Amino acid sequence: MEKRGQVTIFIILAILIIAIGVLLYLFYPRISSIFGKESNNPSAFLQNCLEDKIEDTIVNVSLSGGSVNPEHYYLYQDNPIEYLCYTNEYYRTCVVQQPMLKTHIESEIKNEISETVNECFIELRDNFENNGYDVVLREGNITFEILPEFVMVTLTHELTLTKGDSEKYETFRILVDSELYELIGIARSILDWEASYGDVETTTYMDYYHNLKVEKLNQMDGSTIYILTNRNTEEVFQFASRSVAWPPGYGIS
Repeated sequence: MEKRGQVTIFIILAILIIAIGVLLYLFYPRISSIFGKESNNPSAFLQNCLEDKIEDTIVNVSLSGGSVNPEHYYLYQDNPIEYLCYTNEYYRTCVVQQPMLKTHIESEIKNEISETVNECFIELRDNFENNGYDVVLREGNITFEILPEFVMVTLTHELTLTKGDSEKYETFRILVDSELYELIGIARSILDWEASYGDVETTTYMDYYHNLKVEKLNQMDGSTIYILTNRNTEEVFQFASRSVAWPPGYGIS
């Protein structure tokens, strides 16, 4: 009976250890944050603070054709989509409106997240001061880069933390997974065809890029809405074009 009782106790202890291990695994990010491990890592703090803003801005810019607030756009389903290639004449091929599309989008996103970057550094400073650190923070530059498979924000803010010993940080890099680089490349190719020939065969892209969906939606005024979707990540980039438009009465093919 004693041996059975001991076995039962060991089984119960084993179950409790496994349960505690599972709970620690599931709730580790929250636990580490509560006990200050995450807050003592400036890079992790900034990653957590900025990631959602970066992702949301990428989505908003991508759905609007590459600009935060498009000025020359086609209103499609109540969403202003920027013309990236346009002519107001009939039978004429369009002129590309953003020849440096990737650079333009990088600038738009950088400007949109700049205020949040400043807010995150203020939160970072307050967090460390509340934990007994002397903090010296000097504002630096913000760069935003669209790279294959991810985007990167580089912050050259200078941060010095002193609590006994001093630690100095001069560069922070925030990485976010994204297929925007590929989508912009496809968009640029389509725009080159629109500017040169006034039309493009979209199935060619889908035959070559099996993870890509290309929708080509012709509108009554001769405009075309292109919607590019990565089937794996469901990321979308869409834009408008008006090239070799026909006068009213010719119909839409």
